[in-house]
Amino acid sequence: MWRYRELMPLFDGEQPLTLGEGWTPLFHASRIGRDLGLQRVFVKDESLNPTNSFKARGLSAAVTRASLLGVKTLSVPSAGNAANAMAAYAAAAGIEAKVFMPKDVKVPFIRECELYGADVTLVEGLITDAGRIAAETGKPLGWYDVSTLKEPYRIEGKKTMAYELGEQLDWKFPDWIIYPTGGGTGMVGMWKAFEEMEAIGWMERGRRPKMVSVQAETCAPIVRAFEQGAERSEMFPNARTVADGLRVPKAIGDFLVLRAVRESGGTALAVSDADMIAAMRELGAKEGISAAPEGGAALHALKILAARGDVKPADTVVVFNTGGALKYLDVLA
Repeated sequence: MWRYRELMPLFDGEQPLTLGEGWTPLFHASRIGRDLGLQRVFVKDESLNPTNSFKARGLSAAVTRASLLGVKTLSVPSAGNAANAMAAYAAAAGIEAKVFMPKDVKVPFIRECELYGADVTLVEGLITDAGRIAAETGKPLGWYDVSTLKEPYRIEGKKTMAYELGEQLDWKFPDWIIYPTGGGTGMVGMWKAFEEMEAIGWMERGRRPKMVSVQAETCAPIVRAFEQGAERSEMFPNARTVADGLRVPKAIGDFLVLRAVRESGGTALAVSDADMIAAMRELGAKEGISAAPEGGAALHALKILAARGDVKPADTVVVFNTGGALKYLDVLA
């Protein structure tokens, strides 16, 4: 990831805190593409990052900056993967880590935080409740809050996914990016990167991919706002899904996600838990990819777009698998 350090929040003479994040593989999913009548379907497999998800990118950048600022204690509310990444990078930096997660989060997420020495607080409710309690607890104590869009650096790490796509595709950008969306910082970061690449001449103006935001049917605030033509989402009632990363009833950066989707000519789709698990299995059985339910959700969204003729046979499509299956094996039982 830090191969793009000149475009990252790092000054001359500073060294990044890295565990080897980024430069994840872009697989040509030829068997899945053939079944859908599509020639160029790729999977960007973020599960091969440290701590098994794309969250490593953002937390590498955020904890790097925090450590250089002399931060002593980091705090984050999380549905799982962000907590694991923060805990790992905090351990590498020698910074105390405070994690707040919903009490019904999957056990592997809790245990991995503990593995890295983080202090874990389990909260009644959803990630929004965890965020509130984290802020109420940490603010008077001076903790550095690295929750989504409460600081600017996680976005800077996430944007490198777009730079990598350009480099891996010989600077011929895809027609479609299909991205599972909880907090949405990955999509916001990539949209920022496209603007930067246009400004420095690495990307032709007017050639940005169509951005597709994918959510769970039972937690789809951004999809609902997109369909209603709203600029912001409303709190989604009774939010639930097997994909912990998609269980965000209202994202703080929802307006930025909606802006990227609309400006790109993309769309927002909701899929069922059953369909995302089936597609998760398909990614494994047909392409050998260890996909989280979020990655399955993105693949099923591609199937919807292909079936209705939005994605053409010669279009280049990148489906993002944002995390691995190992922390979700219970959903396959």
